[in-house]
Amino acid sequence: MGIFSSIKDAIFGHHASAQPQPQGGAPKPATAQPAATAPAAQAQQPAPAQAQAQAQPMQEVDLEKVLDAKPGADKLNWRSSIVDLMKLVGIDSSFDNRKQLATELGRANYTGSAEDNEWLHQRTMEELEKNGAKVPANLTA
Repeated sequence: MGIFSSIKDAIFGHHASAQPQPQGGAPKPATAQPAATAPAAQAQQPAPAQAQAQAQPMQEVDLEKVLDAKPGADKLNWRSSIVDLMKLVGIDSSFDNRKQLATELGRANYTGSAEDNEWLHQRTMEELEKNGAKVPANLTA
């Protein structure tokens, strides 16, 4: 698994666990319901599975809401720093990991300069947006 996938999973995974609505009453045994409501229960069973399968890759996630809710978000400048973003989602922000992320996102000659890090942060935000995150416009421009 690549660095970008780890970032994406940390953001989308957190969001999915924060909204247990589709599985709110998960233990709904169809056999325990009266015959009149059994078809309704059966009709509802495929929907959460389908929603879950479809929601994983393209579920819109409010990036700011998810990241601001993480412990330590108030002490990190994740909105403009790739290092702080990686720290916030629990990924080692070492040069090697940032270089690997840059390579994944299209820059093979990453040197770790301020310009490279700004580019890397912006590209990460753009990719998160392409993968279903609601990213404020000022973080992708």
